[in-house]
This record gives sequence, C-alpha cells and structure tokens, in this order.
Amino acid sequence: MTRRPPRPALLALVAALLSLLTATALTAPAAVAGEPARDTTRVGAVPAAALTEVTNFGTNPSDLRMYLYVPESVTPKPAVVVAVHWCTGSGPDMYNGTEYDTLADRYGFIVLYPSVTRSSKCFDVSSPQALRRGGGSDPVGIKSMIDWVTRTYDADTGRVFATGVSSGAMMTNVLLGDYPDVFAAGAAFSGVPFGCFATTDGSEWNSACSGGTITRTPKEWGDLVRGAYPGYTGPRPRMQIWHGTQDDVLRYPNFGEQVKQWTNVQGVSQTPTTTDTPQSGWIRTRYGGTGDRAPVEAVSLQGVGHNLYAQGMASRVLTFFGLDSSGPAPQPQPGACRVKVSVNAWNTGLTASVTLTNTGTTTVDGWKLGFTLPAGQTVTGGWGATYTPSSGSVTATNAPYNGKIAPGASVSIGYQANHGGNSAAPAAFTLNGTACAAG
Repeated sequence: MTRRPPRPALLALVAALLSLLTATALTAPAAVAGEPARDTTRVGAVPAAALTEVTNFGTNPSDLRMYLYVPESVTPKPAVVVAVHWCTGSGPDMYNGTEYDTLADRYGFIVLYPSVTRSSKCFDVSSPQALRRGGGSDPVGIKSMIDWVTRTYDADTGRVFATGVSSGAMMTNVLLGDYPDVFAAGAAFSGVPFGCFATTDGSEWNSACSGGTITRTPKEWGDLVRGAYPGYTGPRPRMQIWHGTQDDVLRYPNFGEQVKQWTNVQGVSQTPTTTDTPQSGWIRTRYGGTGDRAPVEAVSLQGVGHNLYAQGMASRVLTFFGLDSSGPAPQPQPGACRVKVSVNAWNTGLTASVTLTNTGTTTVDGWKLGFTLPAGQTVTGGWGATYTPSSGSVTATNAPYNGKIAPGASVSIGYQANHGGNSAAPAAFTLNGTACAAG
C-alpha cells in the first residue's frame, strides 16, 4: 500500500499533542491532597555531617564567609540556629568551640556559622549601617545566608534563632533588633545592648559601652531597638542573656542594661516573675513568664569573667529556643554516661587517661565528648579520638574504630597537654551535648 501524506489538520493536531506532552514533562506535577511529599534532591545542598563553606549566597556588603552544618537526619522544614563567633575568632572556631553541631545531630536543626574577614575578626555592631534594617554591613550578609538556607532546605522561617559569644553576643542583639520578623529568639553570652556600641567615626570600639558606663532608661534602650525597623508592629524575639560578674572586657553593668532593653521591647515588667539557682553560682531571673520560654531570661554567673561559655550551656540555649524536644533517634540523656579521668603530671606537662562509659540502654553510634580544659592547659597530642581545638572548650571526636559504645561498655582515650601550673583534670564532661556523671 502507498502511504498517503498526512493531512494538514492531522499534522496540526499531532503538533499540539506533542507540545502538550513536552510541557507536562517539563513541569513538576502538583501535589495531591493526602499524598506524601515526593523525595527530591535539594539543588545546592551541602554534604551532611560536615562543616562546609557556602559561597555566592547573596548580597554580602562586608565580605563575610558562610559556613554550614547540616546533620544527616535533618528534619523536614528544619529550624536554623545562627551561631556567631567572638572577636579574633571565625565560623570554624565557633563550630569547634561549641556543641551546636552535636546537638543538631540529635535534634535535626541546621547550624549557620557566619565568619568575619576584616582584620579585627570582630563583627560590625557599631556603624550606622549595621544598626538599621537593610542598612548594609554584616547584618545584611547574615540575612542573605539565612535566606539561602531557607530556600535550599525549605527551613521553617518561624524557627530561626541567633546565639553568640562576646562580639557574637553583641551581633545577636543587633540581629534581633534589625530583623525582628526573622528571628524567634536569641541567646547572648557576654554581650551589650543593641546600640550601646554605636559610633559615628568609623571606630569598631566604644570604650564607654565596654566599660559599662552607658546607662539608659528601659524606654530609651527600647526605642533604639524599635528605631532599627520603624513602623514594625509584629511580635518581637525572646531574649536569653548570660553574663559574668567579673567580666573585664564588656563589664557587668551591660547585663542589667540588656535586661532593661529587652523587657521594654517585650513590654513586660522589669520585676522578675521567678528567680532560681539552676547551678551553683548562677542566678537566673525570668521576666514576663515563668517557664523555659519566658519573654526574657537572664543568667548571672558569680565570680566568672568574660570567657564564660562552657560545655552544657548550649543545651540550656536549646531549651529556651524550644528545640530540644524533637528530632532524630534519641542519644544518651544526662546521667546516661559516666566519665572517669586520671592525670599524671610533671613540671610543665601532663597526660590524662579518660574512660567513657555508656550507662544508658541504647548503643551510642558516633560520639563527641566535650570538656573545658583548665586555664593554661594546651593539648599537644592524644589517642583514641581527635581533639579540637587545643585549648579552652575542647571536643574529642571518636576514632573510626571506637564510634559505637554498647550499653554498659566503655572506651578509653587520652591526651597529652602542657600546663602553666594548673594540672587539674576537666571538671565536667558532655556526651553528644548532654551532661555525664563523674567517676
């Protein structure tokens, strides 16, 4: 048979059908009510369970660097914790010096570590640009980082939090003032109120503020915050404030000034609703509420200096944020681990032998043991684990051969260290962010 040429009308119909099929193939199907979400690969997602630098994340007027930690068991619509480093530090230093990554492994949130590139390695908390929403400098770059994370991981925009130490604590105050619609809460360790460090001469340092000599009324402090985003009438972030009474860098009066500021911003009384002592030497006051998520919570540490952050405090931050009640499979709870340490010291050195026992009922699969070295001690080597950093708040991460600890089982690790006269063992340990019993 001879094939007849197709008619023009038939050709038009075939072309229309092909066009429709092509459009359908290139368009993602709409979700149907009641169907589970489809598992798709996130474009641009970083490797899991590793600190990773992200570049080209958006507007970045002060050339910040962005580091991200995403746990393997990241939850759907995860929360985001912005962890901001101290002067002379960096994003990787904040990662190594705190336990937010191990807590992220447990609860499934994402941790974002901004990092300064200017020579001082201090965040800009003083320029007019930094102290207004969208004004420029570091806050704008950090906001771009948050936007990148929420786009890439479909993060929960109602659960974005900030925490920082020293310069990072000051930036926490600034971020909550500039972007009250972005952050749900903040936790500031050894910081100053929003606007206290303000300068107009280009200087990064305000001696009057650091010396604790700037005092204002609660309304004056509150007006500084409200002035960063004029016309905003929505809810304000909750604030947790930590300060040592012997802080000689950002002096202790800044603690009370922050309380005045954030109680005014929250519209609650400066008279505490509760006062307690969660730990020896600590006085905790709560304002506007009595529970773990009061509008303002303040913790004063008697006799403690500027470098007050210690292992275990991040868990209290998460309780205030409300992030410690959901996530991946449970890890050992406080008291489900025990650590015994023996020290052999000589003139300027020591070795410490550490036995870690799982006293819980589930196997530990991957561990990080956190502890704070006494002042003057520096780790020079070790066995059974990787130790970072070499001083201060140290994290010992399991070796490939001893990452699993069955219930009732133990692992033995140890380290060598130099010391300047204090050869004592660390006073406390945490396993994957939770406290261990001693002995």
